[in-house]
Amino acid sequence: MAQPRITKTRRRKIAIFLRCLGLSFIAWLLFAVSTEQIFRIDAGISYVNIPESKAFHPLQSDTVSIRMRMSGWKMFMKRLRPDTPHIQVDLNGLRTRNYIVFTNQLGYINRQFPADNQVIGVSPDTLYFDFSKQTQRKVPVRALYDIQFKKQYGIIGDTRANPEYVTVTGPLEDVANIDYLETDTIRGIDVATDIRTIAYLNKHQKNNITIYPTFSEITIPVGEITEKVVELPLKMENASRYTSVRTLPSKIKLTFLVSLKDYNKWSSRDFEAVVDMENWEKNKVQNLPVILTKVPEHCHVISMEPQNVDFFVRR
Repeated sequence: MAQPRITKTRRRKIAIFLRCLGLSFIAWLLFAVSTEQIFRIDAGISYVNIPESKAFHPLQSDTVSIRMRMSGWKMFMKRLRPDTPHIQVDLNGLRTRNYIVFTNQLGYINRQFPADNQVIGVSPDTLYFDFSKQTQRKVPVRALYDIQFKKQYGIIGDTRANPEYVTVTGPLEDVANIDYLETDTIRGIDVATDIRTIAYLNKHQKNNITIYPTFSEITIPVGEITEKVVELPLKMENASRYTSVRTLPSKIKLTFLVSLKDYNKWSSRDFEAVVDMENWEKNKVQNLPVILTKVPEHCHVISMEPQNVDFFVRR
């Protein structure tokens, strides 16, 4: 059956229709992005002007939904570069009540955004808080770092923090669960000298606690490192019930990294390697794994030969 042919006139009408459709879509798109519309955006919240005499627990999530009036074009650009905005909530009103109403803070919130982005509402509109006993506690500072060292360099000593301890203030049940505070991650590339930097402490989104001071000076000793090889005699554990136990070999070779200045400080006496006969009794293994039970600080073991040894038992 022959297919009907489209005449030139019909093709011209279809082309004109598609062109008009495209122009209409572009016109609608330009109108949509140029006019102001109301959009909903999720935002995280943090607290300012926290009453010093009160400790509190927020009774809702730390994320709210913002109704914001902005142009469609700005919203389109925001979709291309998605990020979660953050707003500050003024808690000065908690001195006389246990809730905060966002409607009363719209002026303060709008000052945190560009002038052409107008916040007209927040959901939920009211934040409720549960007050509890406030306490203080001193906790140690723990430095977090992600450092890439220059070849043959590494950490050669204890990381130091000044101050070593900071004061945490907040609800008793929250402060009691804080054993230490970590710093923001300290980063470095091709490091070959000591690191001294100011690192801020991370509250891990606990907005109802305060920290003093909020930062610590971190010192990380860095120096040249080298390899050292020692031979360790093997010790036996849980072998007292046997007349004798002998391993083959009786020693292992241990290779570790140590700072150049401490090369002569560490010897085989500072390490300990054992094999446990209980492993043979329970699992009837053919050979025993070597376990390192003592390694000095800042000595990084890179190899151990052999890792398993044969053994002979006389009952």
